[in-house]
Amino acid sequence: MSRCLPLLFTALMLLAPGATLAQDAGDPEVAALRASFEYGKYAEVMDRAASRIDRGGLDEDDLAELHKLAGLAAFNLGRTDDARRHLRALLRLDPDFSLDPFVVPPPAVAFFDTLKEDMDTELDFLRQERRLRQEREKAEAERRERERLEAEVQRRRAEELASQVTVRTVEKRNFLVNFVPFGAGQFQQGRTSLGIVFAATEGVLAVTSIISFFAYEGLFEERTIDLDNVLDPDGRASVTVRYIPTSRARQRDAWQLLKLSSAAGFYAIYAVGVVDALFHHEDQVVRSTVEPRAEQPAEPSPRSTSARATAPKTYTRVGLYPTRGGLGAGLTLSF
Repeated sequence: MSRCLPLLFTALMLLAPGATLAQDAGDPEVAALRASFEYGKYAEVMDRAASRIDRGGLDEDDLAELHKLAGLAAFNLGRTDDARRHLRALLRLDPDFSLDPFVVPPPAVAFFDTLKEDMDTELDFLRQERRLRQEREKAEAERRERERLEAEVQRRRAEELASQVTVRTVEKRNFLVNFVPFGAGQFQQGRTSLGIVFAATEGVLAVTSIISFFAYEGLFEERTIDLDNVLDPDGRASVTVRYIPTSRARQRDAWQLLKLSSAAGFYAIYAVGVVDALFHHEDQVVRSTVEPRAEQPAEPSPRSTSARATAPKTYTRVGLYPTRGGLGAGLTLSF
């Protein structure tokens, strides 16, 4: 029965040549050993697999594939110690590895499952270690991706800065403007909102004072009084008197109070505006703005320059000339 197992396994391999025990690896010798295994060359597979494993330089997938081929070849040859050694190494590389029961004979599958049960504690530890390693690799990959994105952002920012130019504007401010009413000092300093407040307040007070002045002046009346001339008994003198009638005394007081109070308010707000402007005054202000760099004009090629030099020139001249009935105009073109 034991002699028939290798033949049965070889027959299964021949009947299903497309079914492979693992994915094609990058190392060509691994693929060659897989083909030799499918043709039943187990002793050759064991020797060549062990030699290739000893040379090193394999990735994890190729190493696992070689241990699997060597372990199954050793099992088919009845060398259980070598099979156990290679299959244990395979499980240490991949604790969750399992053989395909449709490709591998049941005795080999059972032998492999027994090994997994014996190594259950070790495999649990290896699974946990592998999971931690995968988490570390994932975290490292995420960190590298973040660094790559940050480097890309910095590169783009550097390109944007390289395509821009910083323009510094120096603004010189006149000191005497601070003494101009209606918020002129605030407007010069760029404090537009406060300048509007001073301008509106002083404007209302100024207009109120002017209206009050004219209203007060409108209360006056003029009256001419005739007087006897003491120096010339036959002559008479007259005097014009300007006065506010007693009946308008209340209006006089009201308009006079409004005129004086609005004028006083105007000068008070004006003084506050001047003091504020002087406090915030700066002889010059430097502003920086970022603007796109102007593209340099392309230099004309020698061919286009020579074409312009040899191109025919056209001259146009407009002239005026007198005529018998008036003035005439003429247009002259020369090539």
